[in-house]
Amino acid sequence: LHWLPVKDRILFKTMLLTYKALNGKAPGYLSELLIPYTPSRQLRSGDKHLLLVPKSNTKSYGDRTFATRAPREWNELPLEIRLADSVDSFKRRLKTYLKKAF
Repeated sequence: LHWLPVKDRILFKTMLLTYKALNGKAPGYLSELLIPYTPSRQLRSGDKHLLLVPKSNTKSYGDRTFATRAPREWNELPLEIRLADSVDSFKRRLKTYLKKAF
């Protein structure tokens, strides 16, 4: 990860924690912060493995919490990265995505 800027390294670590939390490989208190998005009726976005982004009360600190930041960043990832079948596959795809964006 030494070739990534600090901002992207933080994003990588946050997305890795999010992936692990969604797949039961992270502590339970992190998994409880992430709520899968389920539309009230049949929509195309229902099967895209999105997360519900909670509203925050403050712009300065509220938007920086894991519960708010992780779902927002997760929803911006391409679907093929979100659907990775293992941690190694997820890390490899995410690194490639961040490298291309860099």
